[in-house]
Amino acid sequence: MTALDAAARQWLDRLGFTVADESLWLAALTHGSTGEKNDYQRLEFLGDRVLGLAIAEWLYAASEEAEGKLAQRLNAIVSRTTCADVARRIGVGEHVRISKQARADGGSDSDNILGDVMEALLGAQFVEAGFDAAKLQIHVLWREVLESSAGERKHPKSALQEWAAGNRRKPPEYEVVERSGPDHAASFTVRVRVHKVGEAEAVASSKQDAEREAARAFMERFG
Repeated sequence: MTALDAAARQWLDRLGFTVADESLWLAALTHGSTGEKNDYQRLEFLGDRVLGLAIAEWLYAASEEAEGKLAQRLNAIVSRTTCADVARRIGVGEHVRISKQARADGGSDSDNILGDVMEALLGAQFVEAGFDAAKLQIHVLWREVLESSAGERKHPKSALQEWAAGNRRKPPEYEVVERSGPDHAASFTVRVRVHKVGEAEAVASSKQDAEREAARAFMERFG
């Protein structure tokens, strides 16, 4: 595996990451499209759990809300979309290592790739410096999100489910009507339908996000 380049090392240092084993951080920034043996997948798996625990602990300490409300905020704050937004804000796309074809297909700005790399970096921080250091890094990088109202509003799918029940309608039905693009830059079109009411569609980079946006569009139109 090639060495971590100087620009990436300086960028990580500037952000406050603890870089000792450069091969670890190189893996965290490497997408599978490069064909290299060590990519970010294992670190992303770890970082996802570290992020979830750090945010859950913060929410528990900062709020007296019931479990349902805490879970609602947690899901929003650790979502793929939020991880990708944080990654864009700190410039992950400039340093992620992907194939030329994947970059040409928009992979360096894909929610899926940026979100995964962001979690992989958190996983690397945990391995290098432990949970407390990773948690501190998360509090810094996620500060804007934590101080916002992210997740305080009901998830669009939950809101639609409750709306349908309250109006004595059958539960909403979701259907993927189109999937296009390569895996690293996929696009999903989802249709949601409520019997005898209507339907709405939305497009996003993941099935879950497309379902959420379709539910939001339905509620704006019929709710």
